[in-house]
Amino acid sequence: MPEELPLVTVITPVSNLIDNEKIDEFNLLTTLLNLQNYPNVEHLVIDKASKDGTVQLLMDYKSKGYIQLYTEPDTGRFEALTKGIMRARGKYVAFLNCDDFIHDITAFTDIVQLMEEYDAAYTFSTTYAIHPEGYVFAFEPTMYNVFQVMPCAFQGMVFKKSVLAQEGYFDPKFKMIADYDLVLRLFLKEYPGVYFDKNYVTYRISDTILNSPKPVEAENKQILIKNYRNMYPLTNEIIDKMVETSEFPPEFLEKLSGYFPEESKSEFLEACESMHQLRLGNDIMPEENQVAENVPEEQAEPQSQQQAAPPPQPQMQRPQMPGMPRPGMPQQGMNPQQRFSTQPFPQRQTPPPGFTR
Repeated sequence: MPEELPLVTVITPVSNLIDNEKIDEFNLLTTLLNLQNYPNVEHLVIDKASKDGTVQLLMDYKSKGYIQLYTEPDTGRFEALTKGIMRARGKYVAFLNCDDFIHDITAFTDIVQLMEEYDAAYTFSTTYAIHPEGYVFAFEPTMYNVFQVMPCAFQGMVFKKSVLAQEGYFDPKFKMIADYDLVLRLFLKEYPGVYFDKNYVTYRISDTILNSPKPVEAENKQILIKNYRNMYPLTNEIIDKMVETSEFPPEFLEKLSGYFPEESKSEFLEACESMHQLRLGNDIMPEENQVAENVPEEQAEPQSQQQAAPPPQPQMQRPQMPGMPRPGMPQQGMNPQQRFSTQPFPQRQTPPPGFTR
């Protein structure tokens, strides 16, 4: 590997791929990582001591040089990710689950160049999200709403490893949405983030999160209390409103607006109110964020020769890396902006491009 190029580490937690019928998805993830035109990528797979033959399957990938494998018990996904960060050799770190994939083979080349140019602590971008019911939509970042909700897809972010180590990785108290706690901490400490204006990741929304609203809500409350308790006098009533409908006290929003440029204050307040109304059911999503209709794969049009198709139905049960075709990403029913820009997003200086209402 060329020493002059920073290493990127991709960390994937897995557990019982065979019993969970995730072999094909994992093969697609690993295949497309192998097609990246950036030469310095390592893929760390953190297995939760699987007992269904998954370890033997992964050893085959390891023997062919596609992954580095660690298998041991853990308490959940975020402990596995923290273990991965500690073992990562890369300057930059990204996180993908076993059924996510990067559909743009130039992604890491562009992202590393961007992060090096602006000495960024992290990047964020638009992603494709696959809902458990089968439809796909473009999840566009809404960084003005970072204090209310997770503002972007975690899989569409790349982090500087040293920043994650400095901030203590994921908080082990949180088992479901520790990624939101991490992103919120980085934002409150004003680490410089850069908007990568390109859609390069497809990820699957977790059934566990969707089917566990009460535990997620309880964790969300603890995250807000942890991060805001020294910023504003919180009561149970205030916290409940913040979590249930994204309603924040005006005086608190006024204080939080200071994390954005003064000229963006009105846009920040408008975005926060829009999120509140949306969660009350009094608003509709912008046209570009509406979910795509279910479209048969044979009707989908490829977007470019550099982007990969949605998960196919491969028959392979063992690694067959070099033989995978280079597919195209379906565009029907979606209209994400595919511009590529290198506009930075440092807090208190420049609002993220594309977030003006």
